[in-house]
Amino acid sequence: MRTLSLSSLSLHRLIGGALVGALVLLGGCASGPSGSFPPAPAAAGGGDYNYVIGAGDGLNIIVWRNPELSATVPVRPDGKISAPLVDELQVQGKTSVQVAREVEKKLAQYVRDPVVTVIVTGFVGPYSEQIRVVGEAARPQFLPFKQKMTLLDVMIAVGGLTDFADGNGATILRGSDGNKQYSVRLRDLIKRGDVSANVEMRPGDILIIPQSLF
Repeated sequence: MRTLSLSSLSLHRLIGGALVGALVLLGGCASGPSGSFPPAPAAAGGGDYNYVIGAGDGLNIIVWRNPELSATVPVRPDGKISAPLVDELQVQGKTSVQVAREVEKKLAQYVRDPVVTVIVTGFVGPYSEQIRVVGEAARPQFLPFKQKMTLLDVMIAVGGLTDFADGNGATILRGSDGNKQYSVRLRDLIKRGDVSANVEMRPGDILIIPQSLF
């Protein structure tokens, strides 16, 4: 009987220790973002942003005094356009001004001193500059980058977090920093209104929202 009593006492202590350990672990998991990544900088930096054209954009090409050469054309999936007297022109990754100058060079073979203006419509942008949101967002998707775009802007666009999201465990994978990963506090930002958790995004950022383990 004595041996049984000691075994029961040891078992109770073991179970108690395991429960305490589980509670400590649970508290650590719920306390906030993972400490394995540095916090995302509040300001993205990088200077002024110049929009470059991507597949899916629309281009309104206006040729001064030559309305028959003016046209509105889509940028094809291969990043090229076709327009009057311009059979093929690669435009993806270029600004509207750069495209206008290249169209002028093409038209100069047929028109004397052409003056071209290119206006971008239906902004999509190149894949390398789109913001991607994956994981436990209400509507995971890609978004065209906009200058001064913030984490809050992104979360509004994707409809917030799911009920299973570990918001404070989310990270930003930033290709412009050599694929460096930063932690962000989505739960504090969205659920608690903590504006100090809002940070600026950079072109090509990937926002990863994991599922909560508890």
